[in-house]
Amino acid sequence: MNANSPLAERLRPRFLDDLLGQEHLTGKGSILRKAIEQGKIPSMILWGPPGVGKTTIANIIANTLVVPFFQLSAISSGVKDVREVIEEAKQTTGAILFIDEIHRFNKGQQDALLGAVEKGIITLIGATTENPSFEVNAALLSRCQVYVLKALQQKDLVALLQHAVETDELLKQKNIALKETEALINISGGDARKLLNLLELVIHSANVSATSKVPDTLVITDALVMEVAQKKIALYDKSGEQHYDIISAFIKSMRGSDPNGAVYWLARMIEGGEDVKFIARRMLILASEDIGNANPNALLLANATFDAVSKIGYPESRIILSQCAVYLASSAKSNASYEAIGAALQAVQQTGDLPVPLHIRNAPTKLMKDLNYGKDYQYSHLGEGNFIEQEYLPEKLAGTAFYKPGNNARENELRKYLKEKWKDKYKY
Repeated sequence: MNANSPLAERLRPRFLDDLLGQEHLTGKGSILRKAIEQGKIPSMILWGPPGVGKTTIANIIANTLVVPFFQLSAISSGVKDVREVIEEAKQTTGAILFIDEIHRFNKGQQDALLGAVEKGIITLIGATTENPSFEVNAALLSRCQVYVLKALQQKDLVALLQHAVETDELLKQKNIALKETEALINISGGDARKLLNLLELVIHSANVSATSKVPDTLVITDALVMEVAQKKIALYDKSGEQHYDIISAFIKSMRGSDPNGAVYWLARMIEGGEDVKFIARRMLILASEDIGNANPNALLLANATFDAVSKIGYPESRIILSQCAVYLASSAKSNASYEAIGAALQAVQQTGDLPVPLHIRNAPTKLMKDLNYGKDYQYSHLGEGNFIEQEYLPEKLAGTAFYKPGNNARENELRKYLKEKWKDKYKY
């Protein structure tokens, strides 16, 4: 391995026994390990968080089976690239095509793989951080086995750091002591690749910034890691801490009714290459959590936005995202529905499985009717204004108002309506 290669590449495992984590897939007697050892692997989708070994497993498979190995990134490859690989694979036997971030392929690009997978021209290994049930079309997914990779545990990440300083040819020369590892693990977010590259960045920065002779032992502490990270980490990393800071700023700008802040943070995410569906998904949540019945159309627009950007992607989707963000930011706000379900869940946790009142129980059998299931239930539509007052909560919770309408035009109307119906029962 070239000394100029990143640490994560220098330490990438080449055999299953060297892989940390994912014992359920690659440990002794596991399903994927058996398939690899028998040399009969199916086309597959490897689904899991960033940096847990998806690319590494693909490389180990190719290395173990000693077969032609082609690799494409869905970010930069198109149908033409897929077809070129398929044509080249036709001249070989047992070729593997690894596609990183396969969820970024559109339907046409995924369809281009179908024939070659079906005929056995290639064995497809796709890697994705997104649920393949939503992101991989049904025809292709039905021809693949889905393997779920788990997030690496802290013990695995600490072991990986120790393995790096003890075995890497370059790091062994520096006499490194890992006194603290919490900052390394937290900043890298459990991503093994980022963890190793951050370690290398900290070591390099500590060496080049020394004003005198480098100490015999370089001690890695949380304080040192934080100092280097604050100076060196990129402004936007869509899988790291900054990713969560910026989406937080975006959400809070819309919640705070500032369309200017919203479109600025939206632009930061777009410029950083953030997944359009991730952005749209967060707006969909906000439309219900922070606007709700103050403006029910917000949820409809957010849902239409998610559907639209799922079909067209960048660059045109930036306009749709902007329209929705401005609308949500400019809308009346209410978190009443969010608070209502929170209060109801808390009541359930505190009171347990309270019995359903007999009069609103289902009574499909004679025995249930004999036990008074459904007795005295009054059909609401027979009452004046389609309303008849009766109890819908367990006796212990009778009169509890979980939903409290917000102070906005739409919900003030709802409050008035509910108060007319229920009088003082729920104190609206």
